[in-house]
Amino acid sequence: MTETTRDAFDQALDRRTIKGRSLYVDAWHRLLKNKAAVTALVVLFVMVLLVVVGPMLSQWDHEIPDWEHYSTPPSLETGHIFGTDAIGRDLFVRTMIGGQISLLVGLLATLVSLIIGVTYGAIAGYMGGRIDNVMMRFVDAVYAMPFMFFVILLMVVFGRNIFLIFIAIGAINWLDMARIVRGQTLSLKNKNFVEAARACGATEAQIIRRHIIPNLLGVVIVYVTLTIPQVILVESFLSFLGLGVQEPLTSWGALVNEGAQELETAPWSLMFPASFLAVTLFAFNFLGDGLRDALDPKDRL
Repeated sequence: MTETTRDAFDQALDRRTIKGRSLYVDAWHRLLKNKAAVTALVVLFVMVLLVVVGPMLSQWDHEIPDWEHYSTPPSLETGHIFGTDAIGRDLFVRTMIGGQISLLVGLLATLVSLIIGVTYGAIAGYMGGRIDNVMMRFVDAVYAMPFMFFVILLMVVFGRNIFLIFIAIGAINWLDMARIVRGQTLSLKNKNFVEAARACGATEAQIIRRHIIPNLLGVVIVYVTLTIPQVILVESFLSFLGLGVQEPLTSWGALVNEGAQELETAPWSLMFPASFLAVTLFAFNFLGDGLRDALDPKDRL
C-alpha cells in the first residue's frame, strides 16, 4: 500500500469515526452547560411533580374545611404544613391545586396561541404581497383593542368555563407569535432549500408545512418558554380581579387575591402561593434565556 493510499484510507476512517451533531443536539449540550437554565429546568420539574403528587399525599381536600382550625398558622401538629385559610381549608392542598390550574392555563393557552400564531404568521410571511398586507392589518386591528376588554367580552359571551379561559387568553397571545413567525418566514422563503423544493414541484402548503415551519422551531421554542409565564401572570391577574377560575377550583392568582385580603391576620395565606408563583415565573424566564443562548447560531462553535 502506497503512502498516498494509506493517507486516503486514514482520512476516510476519520470521517467515519467523527460524528456530526445537529443543531438541536448541539443546543441541548450547550444548554446543559448553562447552570441557571439547568437549575430552572430542575426547579420546574420539581414544581410540576409537587403540584401533581402533593394533593394525593395529603389527608385534606382542597374544598372541605377543617372545622377545628380557622386561619391556623403552619404547624406539623395540626397537619396543616402551610396553615389554613379563613374558613379552615388546607392551604398546602389549595396551593398545589392552584398550581395545577395555573400551569395548565399556561400550557394550554400557549398551545392555542402557538397553533394559531405559527400557522397565521407562516402563511402571511410566505404568501407576501396583498395577502400579507391584509392579514397583518387584521393583526394590527386586533392589537388596537384593549386586552382586558377583549378577554372580558369573550368571558361574558361564552361564560367562565375554565377551558374557555384557556382559549380566551390564547386567542390574545397569538398576535405576538404571528408577528415573530412572519418576520422569520420572510427571511426563509427565498433560501436555496425553499427554491429547490419549489423546483421539485412541492405545493405552497407542502413548502410551508415541511420546510418553513420546521426551520422556525428554534425561535418558537424560545418564545413558548417566555409565553408560558406571561400567560400564567395574565391568568393570575384575571383571578386577582375575580374574572378567572371560580370556586371550588382555585389558582395561584386567586389564592394571592385571598391572601392579600388576610395579609394582616394571616400572612402565610399570601406568602406560600405568591412564592410558588414567583419561583415558577423566574424559572421559566431563566429557561427561556438559556434556550435563546443555546439556539443562537452565532454562538455555535
